[in-house]
Amino acid sequence: MDLSLSTRTVGDRTVVEVGGEIDVYTAPKLREQLVELVNDGSYHLVVDMERVDFLDSTGLGVLVGGLKRVRAHEGSLRLVCNQERILKIFRITGLTKVFPIHTSVDEAVQATD
Repeated sequence: MDLSLSTRTVGDRTVVEVGGEIDVYTAPKLREQLVELVNDGSYHLVVDMERVDFLDSTGLGVLVGGLKRVRAHEGSLRLVCNQERILKIFRITGLTKVFPIHTSVDEAVQATD
């Protein structure tokens, strides 16, 4: 399966909607998108992972890299995920302590954490 990416602006946040699989083959596409957004001045990102079917360690690395990029500009990166199999990966790796994870885009956009 391939990776689908689209972006939209909601308030002062840029929402990156991700679908499909984030793995060693598709993660570079997501990395390019995040780098491009930060380079263009978008420092408050919401990555909507509601349609993600699979996430591996390469994908986790891309998300952590994106977080470091936005934090360098006093920004934020929030995740939207409500699928137990994906949430389990974040819990096992301890990344629930690193990323604010929300159940909806609206919740992520309105959050102040």
